[in-house]
Amino acid sequence: MPVGTYGVVKTLSPEDIEKLGYELILCNTYHLLLRPGEEFMKRFGGLHKFMNWNKPILTDSGGFQIMSLAKMRKIHEGGVEFRSHIDGTLYKLTPEKAVQFQKILGVDISVALDICPAHPASKEEISLAVERTTRWAQRSLNAREENQILFGVTQGGIYEDLRKKSIEEITSMPFDGFSIGGVSVGESKVWQHRIVEFSAPLLPKDKPRYLMGMGKPTDIIHAVRCGVDLFDCVLPTRMGRHHALFTLSGIVNITNSRFASLDAPWDPESVFPLTAKISSAYLHHLFKIGEPLAARIASLHNLAFYERLMREIRMAIREDKWNWLEERYKNC
Repeated sequence: MPVGTYGVVKTLSPEDIEKLGYELILCNTYHLLLRPGEEFMKRFGGLHKFMNWNKPILTDSGGFQIMSLAKMRKIHEGGVEFRSHIDGTLYKLTPEKAVQFQKILGVDISVALDICPAHPASKEEISLAVERTTRWAQRSLNAREENQILFGVTQGGIYEDLRKKSIEEITSMPFDGFSIGGVSVGESKVWQHRIVEFSAPLLPKDKPRYLMGMGKPTDIIHAVRCGVDLFDCVLPTRMGRHHALFTLSGIVNITNSRFASLDAPWDPESVFPLTAKISSAYLHHLFKIGEPLAARIASLHNLAFYERLMREIRMAIREDKWNWLEERYKNC
């Protein structure tokens, strides 16, 4: 899922995302609650209409922001109180409120509110987060409306016993899909892969399994091998805005001097329709002069690279070409 936190994938239009071949995007409950807000969304008729996006949307619950904006919030059993990072207004986000607002947004997949401690955290802190996430999961289910698709989130940090506990508790509830949360929150790559290797096989195989917030192509391939189905990550667009391009040889910095006069693609093996006519020299020039078009072109390329990755993963599964796939993306 391309990440459209505020209802937009930065620098790109809904038509761009559709032309790239994506069927599902992610937006953020917390940020949309702040701007444009609940009353606006009620009046406007939901997020699909607001964005002019006619395909599915998943909204995360705001649990990640509970972690990332720790200095601006207070957590208690009822929910979270936080000050807007925009103007300091006090907001209260409860499990019920998160589900209800996602219904107002009219999204296709909602996610239950969870507690996501940053790494490193003590086992006691992680244990308390797991217990509260379970209680909030039940409240989220109680709050959902008929036909509202809702995913539960599992937590547990780097502790396998807590991961197992969380997965057993959350998957015992009638969610429509299950997320692996609390990954890529400060832990090393080794730990990220260990968590996924342990957690994914424990999730029900007859419902979608969603790894939240990661990762690079090799991370995605590894997670699919473990059993994960859905991903979101800001890397393709964020790195694109900072002149980093995904190629089969690895990530390249287009502002490097070797691209300054190169009248050729930056990756001859990854030339995509929406950026095929752009030379390395021209994109290098656009970044050097601070032209916003540069970030758009780089984001288009990176998302096209990821869309091809996902198509080739599906092909590798169908045709038993997994070794070919891992070799092809080994530098990514």
